[in-house]
Amino acid sequence: MKAIVLEQTGGVENFLTKEIEKPVALNNEVLVEVKAISVNPVDFKVRAIEPVLNMIYGEKRPAILGWDIAGIVSKVGESVTKFKVGDEVFGMVNFPGAGDAYAEFVASPQDHLAKKPANVSFEEAAATTLAPLTALQILEGNVKAGDKVFIHAGSGGVGHFAIQMAKHYGAHVTTTCSAKNKDFVLSMGADEHIDYRTQKFEEIANNIDFVLDGVGGDELILNSLKILKEGGTFVSIPTHEYTDEIKKAASAKNINAINMLVKSDGKDMDTLADMLVRGTIKAHVSKIFSFDEMAEAHTAQESGRTVGKIVVKM
Repeated sequence: MKAIVLEQTGGVENFLTKEIEKPVALNNEVLVEVKAISVNPVDFKVRAIEPVLNMIYGEKRPAILGWDIAGIVSKVGESVTKFKVGDEVFGMVNFPGAGDAYAEFVASPQDHLAKKPANVSFEEAAATTLAPLTALQILEGNVKAGDKVFIHAGSGGVGHFAIQMAKHYGAHVTTTCSAKNKDFVLSMGADEHIDYRTQKFEEIANNIDFVLDGVGGDELILNSLKILKEGGTFVSIPTHEYTDEIKKAASAKNINAINMLVKSDGKDMDTLADMLVRGTIKAHVSKIFSFDEMAEAHTAQESGRTVGKIVVKM
């Protein structure tokens, strides 16, 4: 089968397209013929940064990047009960381990996948994986009806799903993005928009119950803590360890500043599938690249100007 592999970290020129052996589905796994792949910020970070690649893949080389797939089940392991050959499926596979998704076939544990709803394309399904899983696992149980929710980077992959979910839970949503994406985030359901380039959010928002940070940086985090009410909750996706200054500021207002890492979860994927069927969420796919254009897809994702999601079609 054809796969895009990485022998060493660096720029997109390090991607190599090779013919390799097709993976074998173990007892609890299914072999998926991949139809579409979603590209995320973590993808280019793993590609470019040696310690990140080593943390996830160890010494395994060549490495096959990617975790988000949609496709058709071509084989099932002996213990598989959830799927049969021919089922259309989607999911985030094997995260935070080696996903091996940049390939024509991927072996995945059955409990990392869900059946693709008939009302969405393979491209839309692939886009509805890591990003909305992140939003779901952060927001579910932490946001309730009547809450005031503040979402940084609402036009991004996680952000545009988080807006839709927070509104589904009955929250009032304020979000940041550039002025050119104002109409987009409002169409996703945001109640208020703040242009991060010309406005200081910490001077506008107040008495917030929950802040979701998809940007990172100590200054942004400290200013986010200022807009939270006493006892509020703060979650940063890109920041995995808070400084003493941030911990002190959070403690002073009894703010629950937590770190969360998305995990592969078939039950959560089933929840996303149900949301897609009901129209609760919808993936915005800003651009579709071909498999041979993976380098261009990474370059577009790395620009930081992506609206919604970028997808690669097989």
